[in-house]
Amino acid sequence: MGATRTRTRRGGTAVPSDAPGTRDQARTDAVEAALDKLDLDSKARLLAGQDMWTLPALPEIGLGSLVMSDGPIGVRGVRWTADDPSVALPSPTALAAAWDPALARRAGRLLAQEARRKGVHVLLAPTVNLHRSPLGGRHFECYSEDPLLTGAIGTGYVQGVQDGGVGTTVKHFVGNDAETERFTVDNVIAPRPLRELYLAPFEAIVKNAHPWGIMTAYNQVNGTTMTEHRHLVNEVLRGEWGFDGSNVSDWMAARSTTGGIEGGLDVAMPGPQTVYGPALAEAVRAGEVAEATVDEAVRNVLRLAARVGLLAGAPAVVTEPPAGIDGQALAREIAARSFVLVRNEGGVLPLDGSAGRTVALIGAAARDARVLGGGSATVFPERVVSPLDGLTAALPAGALTYAVGADPSEELVAADQGFALRAVCRDASGTVLGTGTLPTGQVQWIGDDLPAGADHERLASIEVTGTFTPRESGEHAFGTRGLGAFALTVDGAPLWEGVQEMGDEADPFEAFFGAPSERGRVTLTAGEPVEVSLRHQVADLSALPLKAVMFSLLHLGPRRDPEELIAEAVEAARAAHTAVVVVATTERVESEGFDRTDLRLPGRQDDLVRAVAAVNPNTVVVVNAGSPVELPWREEVAAVLLGWFPGQEGGAALADVLLGSEEPGGRLPTTWPARLADAPVTEVAPTDGRLEYREGVLIGYRAYERQGITPAYPFGHGLGYTDWAYESLEAREDSVRVRVRNTGTRPGRETVQVYLAPVADTVARPAAWLAGFASVTAGPGETVGAEITLPARAFEIWDEESGGWQRIPGPYEVRAGRSCADTRLTATLHL
Repeated sequence: MGATRTRTRRGGTAVPSDAPGTRDQARTDAVEAALDKLDLDSKARLLAGQDMWTLPALPEIGLGSLVMSDGPIGVRGVRWTADDPSVALPSPTALAAAWDPALARRAGRLLAQEARRKGVHVLLAPTVNLHRSPLGGRHFECYSEDPLLTGAIGTGYVQGVQDGGVGTTVKHFVGNDAETERFTVDNVIAPRPLRELYLAPFEAIVKNAHPWGIMTAYNQVNGTTMTEHRHLVNEVLRGEWGFDGSNVSDWMAARSTTGGIEGGLDVAMPGPQTVYGPALAEAVRAGEVAEATVDEAVRNVLRLAARVGLLAGAPAVVTEPPAGIDGQALAREIAARSFVLVRNEGGVLPLDGSAGRTVALIGAAARDARVLGGGSATVFPERVVSPLDGLTAALPAGALTYAVGADPSEELVAADQGFALRAVCRDASGTVLGTGTLPTGQVQWIGDDLPAGADHERLASIEVTGTFTPRESGEHAFGTRGLGAFALTVDGAPLWEGVQEMGDEADPFEAFFGAPSERGRVTLTAGEPVEVSLRHQVADLSALPLKAVMFSLLHLGPRRDPEELIAEAVEAARAAHTAVVVVATTERVESEGFDRTDLRLPGRQDDLVRAVAAVNPNTVVVVNAGSPVELPWREEVAAVLLGWFPGQEGGAALADVLLGSEEPGGRLPTTWPARLADAPVTEVAPTDGRLEYREGVLIGYRAYERQGITPAYPFGHGLGYTDWAYESLEAREDSVRVRVRNTGTRPGRETVQVYLAPVADTVARPAAWLAGFASVTAGPGETVGAEITLPARAFEIWDEESGGWQRIPGPYEVRAGRSCADTRLTATLHL
């Protein structure tokens, strides 16, 4: 037995960088002085976006132009281009899987460093909507199904970003938990689940991290559009919680001038065509809006500008920006800390890296990893390390073989692997306006995202041009997506020329995000580059509220016989000591803009896993997906590692974890269902415009336990490379102290979780709920203590009759353990 030494890790959060008690009075004075100098038209103009990402500068009061950018996992910047790459961290769900607010804070500081480098003042993040259903399209962009864990990780993220002097915009306030009809859906949520679940993360972050911004969502809640929701914005967010930041609409969410400004919406984005600006000034002059209401919104915007250092006479909150943070190293660390080992029979992991041991790496995603989700969480990293890259670098020469096994791509996708592309923008005379590098064949330029030198007024045509070096010989399919005239040439030969049109009632977005169009096939030889060109006459997209250019060059490689691919993988697995199979979703299965309809892996990936496991008992499956998928073979393989969307360094981190130099540190932030039918909530599509949250407070693990359904893997579950004994539990009304001992042979990290369960159900509640957690580290034989704060809210429910929080007396069973389903110690607490 090793030496016993006790250390204590305390839960809780650090003092935020700009807590109300520490604000510099000089900022307040500067804000009021600037406000007094503005006339009505200038005020109204400030509240409307200048363009896609910025607010207008007002030199007459010393106000610079405030720049915003998407930023859940990386800072995109004002121009969405590969010419200005960004660090790509693991997906938000992956970050939450580390169960470590301090790590989230470090991630936030890195993103602040990135934002300062790119001239960005405010990040449009974090997303703290809940995992109500595994079918939610932006599941990967949210943290967890649990409001306490979501609030804790979101608090760390906000603190970290604002530590660097960059503002955050906590989103989407509130109820934007699915994508179907998200612009108009009315989410009908009873007051109790609204307060206890969906508002709770926002409340925790506002009170603990003091964010400088909030983003109101597209959807309605209980019949009122969120950008006009006086009760939730003015009375709850500002009145009850004390939020003093700026409230910006989701892009194109603002619908009403008077409704927005009176509903507490400060900024209507994007510009310049918004419901604010001249329309707002006119509403004041017509007596429809009080100028004092406009003043309050302007005051909030000026306060934000002062905090980030854009208002003359106002000292910025942070004068020394972060520097020296190694983005690649931190991305790699977060990825390893996020991987959740949910099965490890016979201790197959970590792999034996001794001489002569061989590994067969199998799966299309092992070579072409999906490292991030779509939509707002998309950036262009400088490099991407795939599992194949990572294991090739880590293993001795000759120890690794690779086979595709099964290709989940079932239709043409944006040209990517093997393509080196540029976009050339021309005016009507053919003069080049600007050029830019394209990481894929997808062109999605909204607002001012065009390459430097180009502008929408003069832009007449775009040519996507470059080379394609095939990795496989055979028949390659090429296609297009989008509206307008196209001319496609491959290897010097015209492949297709024509016009893609849609009816007058069609949505231009559907042409871009909808089904692809195959235009022709060409037989090519592996390793021999060919020239590719797609010329596009800019389409009339005036039906869109924004200036935009959207089209894609598509490609699909040769389709080999699926049985032949699986047979090759089986032979590789049979010849190796260990088989590592990487399975994945695709961008057509999981992304922003749509919800999923099932949880199945695309293509023949399930068949592949079963075939490999049948010939190699040491089969390890790595799941490259942002949200839960069905794993019908999970009991047939030796190990299952959930790898999420792991960011740019995911392959390097995977090698670290598989070979044991790092421990898989993740614990599930969401319940992993055995099958879709077991999920408590599968209804994400509204009926006649309304989506009723009939499940009340029973989502995620709260519902599984109450309904007696056993999931594939429970909330909080995750294995490491050592073992832990839970030795003692002391429970008090405001805290819990748990002592644990590392009984294994190597150092490790343990996430101690504390749940409360009412001994008697005096009111309708879940059977148990997460009340606190803390991570501890210990060497072999070492005993450590975790002291976990129990918030008062853990003992309260929202009373709908009184419209307030009600404390429910005990007794309560306090459970300490490794997941919601793995209780190691209990104690009874009497209030």
